[in-house]
Amino acid sequence: MDDCLAGGEAVDPRSGPDPVAFIRANMQLLPVPSLPEIRLYTAHPGSGLRRLADPEGQGCEPEGPEEEAKADENELQPPYWAYAWAGGAVLARYIIDQPQTVVGRRVLDLGAGSGLVGIAAAKAGASDVIAAEIDRNGVAALGLNAMANGVTITVIDNDITTGPPPAVDLVLAGDVFYGREVARRVTPFFDRCLAAGIEVLVGDPRRTDLPLSRLRLLAEYRVPDFGDAKGAASKPSGVFRFEPENR
Repeated sequence: MDDCLAGGEAVDPRSGPDPVAFIRANMQLLPVPSLPEIRLYTAHPGSGLRRLADPEGQGCEPEGPEEEAKADENELQPPYWAYAWAGGAVLARYIIDQPQTVVGRRVLDLGAGSGLVGIAAAKAGASDVIAAEIDRNGVAALGLNAMANGVTITVIDNDITTGPPPAVDLVLAGDVFYGREVARRVTPFFDRCLAAGIEVLVGDPRRTDLPLSRLRLLAEYRVPDFGDAKGAASKPSGVFRFEPENR
């Protein structure tokens, strides 16, 4: 019998570890490289994220830190919430530098991931922050990150892009144009936001599916992106306002 054991009891591999306990035990609470004002629970080579991403996989975790690091490196779809991506980082940096963007406003952080953008908005003086994130592990990380930064964020854990926008004044969207299908889904949602009088700001390092014809550049920052080679120079990433199609 080759069950994984915890405290002498067999663990059902289908259930997976509790994400809150796992994140606290295995990830490091560190300042974001481009935003030292904000700390996030961050992945590292030995964090064993595969155990959260694939609870129905192999069951037992790799034996030793070297095997665990290899498992993380070979993960085909890294959990977005475990890293600071350039679009979210540049948007958060802009909000911290330009707090009047959010002061006294109701804000939606769409595709929130770690909650970096929403945390920045709350710190900068937003009256209310909602974070939309569909990954259950991301939701757990978001709650822990908000607590670690002393802010309050309301979490919506389902896909809101198929319906009407919530009652907010501003939508902040970092790294949402990472693929064609996602771009096709969020663009109509942003149009519904504009029709409801809601401003939309996008943060992105100019990925292939970014609809530049619909965007007006507000600011640029050099921030690191997940996947950049260690020591590589950061590329400029932009903060854009999403504009009506016929403007």
